[in-house]
Amino acid sequence: MFTGFEAETLHIIERAAWWLHIIGILIFLNYLYYSKHLHILLAFPNTFYANLSPKGKFNNLVSVTKEVKMMLDPNVDPFAAPAEPDSNEAAEKFGVEDVTDLTWVQLLNAYTCTECGRCSSVCPANQTGKELSPRAIMMKTRDRIEEVGKNIDKNGTFVADGKSLLDTITQEEIWACTSCNACVEECPVNIDPLSIIVDMRRFLVMEKSAAPQELNIMMTNIENNGAPWQYNQMDRLNWKDE
Repeated sequence: MFTGFEAETLHIIERAAWWLHIIGILIFLNYLYYSKHLHILLAFPNTFYANLSPKGKFNNLVSVTKEVKMMLDPNVDPFAAPAEPDSNEAAEKFGVEDVTDLTWVQLLNAYTCTECGRCSSVCPANQTGKELSPRAIMMKTRDRIEEVGKNIDKNGTFVADGKSLLDTITQEEIWACTSCNACVEECPVNIDPLSIIVDMRRFLVMEKSAAPQELNIMMTNIENNGAPWQYNQMDRLNWKDE
């Protein structure tokens, strides 16, 4: 297509194309931080800091573990008065209510998401028509992070806006998850939507007592009977006589 052009004209075209390419790259590098293409930069650190524990292994809350150890320690006086709380310490919270309760790795996960949808395509809850979509979980988390960031930019510090991550992600989505880890296994950059879902469940159960009725009945039975079923502990071995 350049047949018949003068050498000087071809040189001008080549220089113009070269500069347009360089300027385009520089513009894109500035836009990169405000677009979903940020995952280009974050994919490597997100993969490097990914959770290498076996799939299905959940972390224990330090405060709960401490309480259990105290219950099992024969040297601890069960009637001793609890220690006075430090007025300078923030009240401990179980689970995640808002993005400020998430770990930095979970925040990194949200910004690393490429929105490819592989996680949702293999999610059994999503395939059976339930509201849950792991991809939507990450996108909603990122949207809330940006909302909190704008709040901090405007006020210098975070000012309560009457919202939380639980207002963005519905309880139906949270409880529809089967904890199968299919979304975690499928993600090409090792994003873990399940960790956010589990931490939000912990908040609902341990802070709000807002678990589904079926789950509350099961936990009550375990607490009272030592089993998920509603019968006396003395009857637990009756099955061997059948």
